[in-house]
Amino acid sequence: MKRVLAPLNPMRSFEAAARLMSFTAAGEELNVTQAAISRQVRVLEQYLGQDLFVRQAQAIQLTEAGARLYPAISKALDDMAAATAQVDRRRRPEILAIQAYSTFAQCWLIRKLSDFQAQHADIDVRLSASSGLVDFEQQNLDAVIYSGVPGDPGLAVDFLTPIELLPVMSPALLRQQPGRQADLSRLKLLHSLSRPSGWSDWLRGAGMEHVDGHKGHKFESSAMAFEAAIQGAGVALGVRVLVEHYISAGVLVAPFSHVHTIAGGYYLARSATRPSSRALNTFREWLLANVPQRPDAPAGS
Repeated sequence: MKRVLAPLNPMRSFEAAARLMSFTAAGEELNVTQAAISRQVRVLEQYLGQDLFVRQAQAIQLTEAGARLYPAISKALDDMAAATAQVDRRRRPEILAIQAYSTFAQCWLIRKLSDFQAQHADIDVRLSASSGLVDFEQQNLDAVIYSGVPGDPGLAVDFLTPIELLPVMSPALLRQQPGRQADLSRLKLLHSLSRPSGWSDWLRGAGMEHVDGHKGHKFESSAMAFEAAIQGAGVALGVRVLVEHYISAGVLVAPFSHVHTIAGGYYLARSATRPSSRALNTFREWLLANVPQRPDAPAGS
């Protein structure tokens, strides 16, 4: 059936004037003059064949017909605005909210985001860094990258890469050592408080129990320990996936071949009950294709 509608611009003018109870205020909102609002309302009144306002010297009031018409027109305009906003959002970049383990974010993900953006310009990433637990029911997050061992049945997880520990130090500090050999009993060890037993575990695996695995400087995060190592403050225990670019760039060297792999790894987690958005699926595929894999890595889930 053909719709019979009153002209749209007069309806917009009427709705603004009825909501604000002022032709002047309606004109300011719609960026037209008070006289233009009055003319548009008069067009609608002539179309309907009855007055919608009682015009007084300093004020206006809705007539009975105007009071009946206003709620319907207001709702219709709200519905049109909401529908338009939904369509418009599809043309604008989608927002993808990711929380990542702090050091992983600083030392790997941030460096790779330009590559993701080049491939997917229609997705904007909102990245936060934290080592804390995530509650997808309470936090406005699409996914989290964490370090540890999976165990929450409410999460769908993908294994990204193992946590492989190896000592790293600056080339300048290594050159200062006798015979260019790193003697960990004489060098300052740089620790991350997030991995307090890391050095002891690595030393045990390397057969260096004679070295005190608790001595040295302590830092809040591995990223801070890596930076201290770059500056020549000592030897940090690097996570291979996070220090590979430093080694490739020549700002750090790995003087020992022994690598200690700890339980778990880095994982991408998302809610197991909430459908994933197109943006999250795209990011997940990109991440799994770009994060360094190891031959013995467990399969993702």
